[in-house]
Amino acid sequence: MNSPENPAHQPHHAVQAWLDTRDPFSAWLGVIIEEVRPGYCRLRLPVRPEMLNGFGMVHGGVTFAAADTAFSIACNTHGRQSVGLTVTIDYLEPGRPGDTIIIEAQEASLKHRVGVYEVGIRNQSGLRLALFKGTAYRTSTENPPS
Repeated sequence: MNSPENPAHQPHHAVQAWLDTRDPFSAWLGVIIEEVRPGYCRLRLPVRPEMLNGFGMVHGGVTFAAADTAFSIACNTHGRQSVGLTVTIDYLEPGRPGDTIIIEAQEASLKHRVGVYEVGIRNQSGLRLALFKGTAYRTSTENPPS
């Protein structure tokens, strides 16, 4: 679908507006969309104090949620509503107070009904914090649903 309402065919600022109004969790999380193109999404997430765990590191749930958002955007850039089937994450290094986390989702494979995505999570210095992999099921519903 190539309608102006489809976020897959809009500049990243239009996708950000769509996210801010249609995805309250991601809006609350504070992800900032830097780039979106078919099968790809790059987000930025400034770490806030309430994102830290009891050890003073970025909570794993924050990292996972940001990666899941990038995965969701990337797999929904082809005009059909896609939903996650399986996701995994490996935590490699902790995020720290004051970090800006960069999340980059890239399509690894796309078939008729299934897409596989690799999501890299790094800090502002390029230190790899985590690796996320997601498999998405592509429904027959046009995206976004009317």
